[in-house]
Amino acid sequence: MGNNLADSWNGLKNGVSGADMITSFDATKFKTRFACELKNFDPFEFLDKKEGRKMDRFTQTAIVASDQAVKDAGISKDNVNPDRVGVIFASGIGGLITFQEEVMNFAKGDGTPRFNPFFIPKMILDIAAGHISIRHGFRGPNFCVVSACASSTNAVVEAFNTIRLGKADIILSGGSESVISEAGVGGFNAMKALSERNDDPKTASRPYDKDRDGFVMGEGAAVLVLEELEHALARGARIYCEVAGGGSTADAHHITAPHPEGLGAKNVMIAALNDAGMQPEDIDYINTHGTSTPLGDGAEAKAITDVFGDHAYKLNISSTKSMTGHCLGAAGAIEAIACVMSVRDDIVPPTINHFTDDPELDPRLNFTFNKAQQRTVRAALSNTFGFGGHNAAVIVKKYVS
Repeated sequence: MGNNLADSWNGLKNGVSGADMITSFDATKFKTRFACELKNFDPFEFLDKKEGRKMDRFTQTAIVASDQAVKDAGISKDNVNPDRVGVIFASGIGGLITFQEEVMNFAKGDGTPRFNPFFIPKMILDIAAGHISIRHGFRGPNFCVVSACASSTNAVVEAFNTIRLGKADIILSGGSESVISEAGVGGFNAMKALSERNDDPKTASRPYDKDRDGFVMGEGAAVLVLEELEHALARGARIYCEVAGGGSTADAHHITAPHPEGLGAKNVMIAALNDAGMQPEDIDYINTHGTSTPLGDGAEAKAITDVFGDHAYKLNISSTKSMTGHCLGAAGAIEAIACVMSVRDDIVPPTINHFTDDPELDPRLNFTFNKAQQRTVRAALSNTFGFGGHNAAVIVKKYVS
């Protein structure tokens, strides 16, 4: 989609598919041979080679995204107290590529335990948060959130609450994921989660389409800068929007399948609205979890109609995963930024690759199929759900001074 905010947002507005055949490994024997890989991304354009080699790809992308966010937010040693700036970051899986490489190398040997001394520090999920804080000297709250594909939305909500509790002035929050590898693709193939539309990868991610057959794996990173309002005003920060509220719930139903009635999804949207002190009628756009799976899309659509009632038919709904693929632990942060930009620019990005209506879905819902729509977006809600029954939602709204 793009390796910076402007390019990524432009791709989303214009309905560009990021899917293509896998280049990072030989996938010819796999059931799925395509993904939404990062394109034209060389981490060593941004990182010292010696240091960069000590990092898994998920950490490399996290650092590049955080550098961009810090620059965009105008954060410097002169206008913040580093003891009051934290990093609450997320990944669903972490350094799977590193884990795979080290274990495979060991298996090929004679049993002598020869492992890279950076094996563990490259692999562990919290290391991206640690690297970001070290790089920028941020000494506030620092930890990693893990809740599968809901991880980075939970991280953003946790950052929001940390600031509300007065424990920090600024939190960098988001997520990163990079598991397009033999283990990643093979593992998701084994559980029949991925689309196998190898003849047409660019249209394989089809949220809410009758012929959807699974998600398309993506990779990437996204970072948001959350800041206490008076602190932001005092240093003249650029304000994109206001974080209004968030919530988290559990399905308590199944390790991978959503609750068939969308109960957890329903409850998390209600929790987010209540936290924000908002009514359903205050929301104009929902960026759905919308992974393009047969069960998940329908359950979420039902939850939306249950929560929003008649207002559900006045909403715009879209799944940007139709373009980015499913970036797992990074998905929530990526989609939160899509909501931020939608609120800022009054544009709803589309759900692309819609060809056939699903008779099981309410035809009165506006899924913003195939083309972006211009409308006033006063507030947007982003949903993310994860294996284990984890649900998270965050609401952003226009900032009024």
